[in-house]
Amino acid sequence: MDPQRTEVSTLGEFGLIDHLTKNNEIKNASTVLSVGDDAAVMDHFGKQTVITTDMLVEGIHFDLMYSPLKHLGYKSVIVNLSDVYAMNAHPTQITMSIAFSNRFSVEALNEFYEGVYAACDKYNVDLVGGDTTSSQKGFIICVTAIGEVAPDKFVTRSGAKKDDLICVSGELGGAFLGLTLLEREKKIFLETKGVQPDLENQDYIVGRILKPEARRDIIEFFEEKEIQPTSMIDISDGLSSEALHICKKSETGCVLYEEKIPINEMARQFAYKLELDPTACALSGGEDYELLFTIGQKDFDKVSENPNISIVGYITEKEKGSVIITKGGNTHPLTAQGWNALK
Repeated sequence: MDPQRTEVSTLGEFGLIDHLTKNNEIKNASTVLSVGDDAAVMDHFGKQTVITTDMLVEGIHFDLMYSPLKHLGYKSVIVNLSDVYAMNAHPTQITMSIAFSNRFSVEALNEFYEGVYAACDKYNVDLVGGDTTSSQKGFIICVTAIGEVAPDKFVTRSGAKKDDLICVSGELGGAFLGLTLLEREKKIFLETKGVQPDLENQDYIVGRILKPEARRDIIEFFEEKEIQPTSMIDISDGLSSEALHICKKSETGCVLYEEKIPINEMARQFAYKLELDPTACALSGGEDYELLFTIGQKDFDKVSENPNISIVGYITEKEKGSVIITKGGNTHPLTAQGWNALK
């Protein structure tokens, strides 16, 4: 027996919740009542509230062979905060519900919650509730994020207009390449005894998949420059899939330019090494958690000032369809080949 292992059964459900939340600190004035009652209480003082929820299931969304529990706790918060930022809102509270089998000890859950609290601290978010229960197999995580936005400032997927500029934050394709590398090394490790994983010093792409960040800085930039995007979505399923979501909801078409898609140089070189097309990784890879948004042309100069934003195309009439123009000048229909958790 591991002398450091504490069985969850020794604490019981309520004892475990008390244990995991004993150092929980409140950061937002809107949090009136936090963990420890039948429900949390929030008051957003006249602002509008946005709510989003996401579920992560072991073996579908993450693999504990290469996902450290602390990183997983951090990422499970980030993917929800990203959805709040995609509404042009600021996250203020989360609830965290987990189901786990008896292979998880109290120490393992502590490690997971270290990541949860690290994300809450970095993004100034309060953990205000949740649930714990047993699972016959594996680990299941469900996070709900709550945010606030000034009235009429929230941004949906449906507001893009003809001639709007299509913009994206950060760089794309890195998370998919990181996942590809981790899956390759897992396969080698399982097939060949004694072989240690070799991540080839690819810290950037591995970090992109295991510890993504949410783009609070972009929302703050909009506020500072008084930019109101016409539509927005976060990139969880690849650039092409998300662009098509905006076009469908806005009843428009779009033109993307391959040469304008931002791809990290280390990621690009590693894609070539794996004989993958870096553009395909950006279009269909997913899990980058960058923001894809559209703006009116009047905001072109403001957005051009920001080195973390790339203008990658523009919105067209619905009849023109959604296309990408390659570096060679060829035009191809934009197709969604993003990852599907239900396949």
